[in-house]
Amino acid sequence: MYLTASSSASSSILRAASSYARTRFLPSSFRNLTSSNPTSPSVINHYRSLSSAAVRSFHCSVPRWSHRLDWRSPLSLRAQIRAVNPVIERLERTFATMAAEHPFKAVLTSLPKPGGGEFGKFYSLPALNDPRIDKLPYSIRILLESAIRNCDNFQVKKEDVEKIIDWENTSPKQVEIPFKPARVLLQDFTGVPAVVDLACMRDAMNKLGADTSKINPLVPVDLVIDHSVQVDVTRSENAVQANMELEFQRNKERFSFLKWGSSAFCNMLVVPPGSGIVHQVNLEYLGRVVFNTDGMLYPDSVVGTDSHTTMIDGLGVAGWGVGGIEAEAAMLGQPMSMVLPGVVGFKLSGKLRNGVTATDLVLTVTQMLRKHGVVGKFVEFYGDGMGELSLADRATIANMSPEYGATMGFFPVDHVTLQYLKLSGRSDETVATIESYLRANKMFVDYNEPQQERVYSSYLELNLAKVEPCVSGPKRPHDRVPVREMKADWNSCLNNKVGFKGFAVPKEAQDKVAKFSFHGQPAELKHGSVVIAAITSCTNTSNPSVMLGAGLVAKKASELGLQVKPWIKTSLAPGSGVVRKYLLQSGLQEYLNNQGFHIVGYGCTTCIGNSGELDESVASAISENDIIAAAVLSGNRNFEGRVHALTRANYLASPPLVVAYALAGTVDIDFDKEPIGTGKDGKSVYFKDIWPSTEEIAEAVQSSVLPDMFRSTYEAITKGNPMWNHLSVPSSTMYSWDPNSTYIHEPPYFKNMTMEPPGAHGVKDAYCLLNFGDSITTDHISPAGSIHKDSPAAKFLLDRGVERKDFNSYGSRRGNDEVMARGTFANIRIVNKLLNGEVGPKTIHVPTGEKLYVFDAAMRYKDAGHDTIVLAGTEYGSGSSRDWAAKGPLLLGVKAVIAKSFERIHRSNLVGMGIIPLCFKSGEDADTLGLTGCERYTIDLPSNITDIRPGQDVTVMTDNGKSFICTLRFDTEVELAYFDNGGILPYVIRNLIKQ
Repeated sequence: MYLTASSSASSSILRAASSYARTRFLPSSFRNLTSSNPTSPSVINHYRSLSSAAVRSFHCSVPRWSHRLDWRSPLSLRAQIRAVNPVIERLERTFATMAAEHPFKAVLTSLPKPGGGEFGKFYSLPALNDPRIDKLPYSIRILLESAIRNCDNFQVKKEDVEKIIDWENTSPKQVEIPFKPARVLLQDFTGVPAVVDLACMRDAMNKLGADTSKINPLVPVDLVIDHSVQVDVTRSENAVQANMELEFQRNKERFSFLKWGSSAFCNMLVVPPGSGIVHQVNLEYLGRVVFNTDGMLYPDSVVGTDSHTTMIDGLGVAGWGVGGIEAEAAMLGQPMSMVLPGVVGFKLSGKLRNGVTATDLVLTVTQMLRKHGVVGKFVEFYGDGMGELSLADRATIANMSPEYGATMGFFPVDHVTLQYLKLSGRSDETVATIESYLRANKMFVDYNEPQQERVYSSYLELNLAKVEPCVSGPKRPHDRVPVREMKADWNSCLNNKVGFKGFAVPKEAQDKVAKFSFHGQPAELKHGSVVIAAITSCTNTSNPSVMLGAGLVAKKASELGLQVKPWIKTSLAPGSGVVRKYLLQSGLQEYLNNQGFHIVGYGCTTCIGNSGELDESVASAISENDIIAAAVLSGNRNFEGRVHALTRANYLASPPLVVAYALAGTVDIDFDKEPIGTGKDGKSVYFKDIWPSTEEIAEAVQSSVLPDMFRSTYEAITKGNPMWNHLSVPSSTMYSWDPNSTYIHEPPYFKNMTMEPPGAHGVKDAYCLLNFGDSITTDHISPAGSIHKDSPAAKFLLDRGVERKDFNSYGSRRGNDEVMARGTFANIRIVNKLLNGEVGPKTIHVPTGEKLYVFDAAMRYKDAGHDTIVLAGTEYGSGSSRDWAAKGPLLLGVKAVIAKSFERIHRSNLVGMGIIPLCFKSGEDADTLGLTGCERYTIDLPSNITDIRPGQDVTVMTDNGKSFICTLRFDTEVELAYFDNGGILPYVIRNLIKQ
C-alpha cells in the first residue's frame, strides 16, 4: 500500500528539512532575533515539526486514503515509512534532541507499554505539579495540553498556558488564548472556497518563482461531500442511484474540482458523494481521540466549517464549528484566537424510562440550556447518569450544541467511549493507546473510582427519568412539546397570532378540508396534515437505537395492517453505509420500505432543505387552500422555510416518532387517546400498539450492530463509487481555471503580490460605503440563500447565459468570488442609515447622491481610486456564514470597519483578510459623534509595523473637521504580522517561500 522512498528522495528531504527548520513561519524580524541562538525555544519548537513536513512528500505519492487509519495494520503511515527509511528515523532523533529546549521540556514524559517499550511521549499535565489542574474541567485540559505542546513564545506563549491553568479566575475576564486544533473538517459547501484559496495560493507561489508544492495543509484535512444530494426520487428501490445521478448532473463542476483537490494536495482526504454525512463519518471513522504523530501523543481536536462539528464531542474529541477563514488558517498552521470559555457543568442522574429515546433527551437538554444561557460557553456533562447513555446517545446530545447555543457539548472519554471505539472497528492497540494516554494525562473518567471535584462556571442537573417523549416545533428547535400535549399545542398554534408558536388561522377556517386527486385516487389535506416525513440528519441517523426503533415501529404497523398514505413524501437518508447494513441484518429495512421509507441517499437531505419537490397535486392542494401543512423530520433545525417552502409547520422528532406521525398522517392527534389508524382486522390501532419497548430495541442493537459492518463500510468507502471514479480531472498540481465558469473562479487575493510585504497603512479620505446600527450579523453581510432575480449577482449570471432556473444558491457558488462579491451586503432586510429608513441592499454613492446596489456603489468607488470604510454599532458580525462576511468586504474595497463592538470570530476574520477593525471609545458611536456617513475618513496609522501596538489608540479624522479616538483591534503580535502582509494568506505564502 505504501511506497518506498529512494535514497535520493531521502537526501532531498534532509536538504529541505534543513532550510525548513530555519524559516518555518517566522517573520524575518523574529528570525533575526533568534539566528544567533539556534536552540532558542521558538526555533526549537518549529524544528519539532520537521518530520511531519518531510513525510508529507511521501504522503503525496501514496493512495488518497492512506492518511486514514489502516484497518489491516496498527502502524501509521509515518511508522511504515520509517521502517524502510532509517535516514528519517535518524532525522527525527536529531529533532527530538533539539526539542529538549522546548519551554515545557521538563514535562515531556514517556508512556510505557505494559509489556515493555513505549506508546510514545507526551506532555504530562500531572508533571506540572499544579493543584489547579486537578480542578479544571476536562474540556479545558484539552486546551491546556495544546497550549503546552505548541508553546513557542511567539504564536503560543507561556503566559497563555498560565491563563488556561488559572481558568477559574481568568475565564470570567474574557481573556483570549491561541488554540491550534489537531485537524480540520470540511463539507462540500464550505470546503469548495477553502480549496479554491489553496489552489490560488499555489498560483501565487508559481508567479513568484517559488516551490508550489509547499502549499499543502499542515494538519490533516478531511472533506466529506454530503450537502448536495436532494430527495428527488422516493419510495423506490432505485432511489439512491437515481438521486445520485441527479446530484452529479447538478454538481459535476464542483465535484470535479474537489476531486482534483484530493489528488493535488497532500494531507487532504476527500470522501466522495454517497458515502455519508460528514459528522457521522467523523464519529465512526475519522475521529482519532488520541493522535500518535511520530511518537508524540496528544488529544485529537478538530474545527470544522459546519456548526454540527460538535457531534464529535460525544466521542471525547474537542470540536466545534468555525468560519472558513479560521479553518484555512488552522490548515496552514496558524493558531486560532479564542476567548477562554466558561464551562457549564451539566450533571446527569437516573435512567431513561421505557420507550423514551435519545432524541427526546436532546430536545429536553436543548430547551434547558437555551433557558440557562450558554452562548460562547462549553457545556461538560458528568454524573452517574453518564453510564446509562450509549456513545450514540451522547453524540446526539453533542450534535445539537448549536441549537442550545454552546460552543461545545462535551463528554469526556470513559469506558463507554472505549467500547464504542472497539464496536466501530478501531484496533485493540489503538484503543489501548488511547486509554493509557488519557489515564496518564488525567483526561480519562473512570466512574468506578472516586471522582475529583471539578469546578464549573455554573451548574445544571437533569434526572433522566424525568424525560418524556417529545417533539420540537413548529418553527424552532428549542420549542419542545411533550407528545401527550401535542394536540392541544397544535390547536393553540392555529389560534395564536403569527409568530414562533402561531399561525393565526381564523376559527371558521381551522377545520378546512382540501380534497384532491393523487394519481387517480382520492386524497385530502387539513391543517396539520403531514406531507413530509423524513428520517434524516446526522443528529439521529448515527444512533442505532433510534434507527432500529423506527424499523420496529414500521414492522409492528405493517403486521397490524397500517399503511402510510401515498401522498406523504417519505424518505430515509442514513448518515453512513453502516446503517443500511444493520437495518438489513435486522430484517427491518423490508418493513421500512413497506411504509415508504426507502433509502434515498447518504447525505444531509431534508435537514438542510434538500427535501426536493412535493408532488404537484399535493403542492397545489396546499397553495390553493392555504393549508398549514406539516413536516416531521429527525433533524436538528426546523426554521420556517428551511425544510420546504410549503411546510409552514416543521417538527423535530425521533426516527420512531417520524414513522408514527407518518402513519397517523397528521400532527393534530393525541396519541394517548386517539387511534393512529384501523388495522387489517377492522380494529383501532393505537400508539402503544406499535411502540417498541427499550428491551426490544436493545436486543435489536445487540444482535444487528457488529464491528465488521464498520470495517467493511470504511474499507469500501476508500474505493469511491463509479460516478465519482469516472470523473475526469487533470493530474496537474496547478488548477486550470476556466474563465467562463460561474462556479469556480480564481480570486484576486494575490494579484500583483510581491515578496516584499505591503506594510502597515492607514486610510486616507475614504468614503463611507455603509452606515449601520446595532446587531448587523454575518447573515446580513455574507451571501446566503437564493439569488434574488434583480440582484447584481443575478445580472452577472444572466449576462453569462445562466438561466434563472439554473441560478442555484449562493451556497453552491461559494467557489466563485465574482458571484459572492456581488452578493455581499445583498440581504433584503439590511438596514443602512444612509438610506434614511429604507430597507434593502442599496446605499448612497456619496459623491453623486445616487442610490445604487451596494456592489455597484463599491465598484464606482474602486474605479475612481477611492477607499471605503463601514460604520457600525454593537455586535457587528455576529452569526454564521463567516468567511465570505470578511472576504466579500475586502473584494468591495472596504479598508476598515469602525464599530462599537465586534463579534469575536468576525473581528479575527477581518484581520485575516487585512481589513482594519476599530472600536469607538466607550460611550461613543457614530450618532453621538455626529457622524452621518457622508464625510470622508482618514485613519492615522504608522507605516512601520514595529510602531504599532496591539490595542493602541488611533485617531480618526473627517473632512469636515471632526476628530475622534478609536481602539485599534489588532489584539496580538501575530495579527499585526498578518496586517503587515496584507492578510493571513499572503503572510503564509511569503514565509513558505523564505524556507
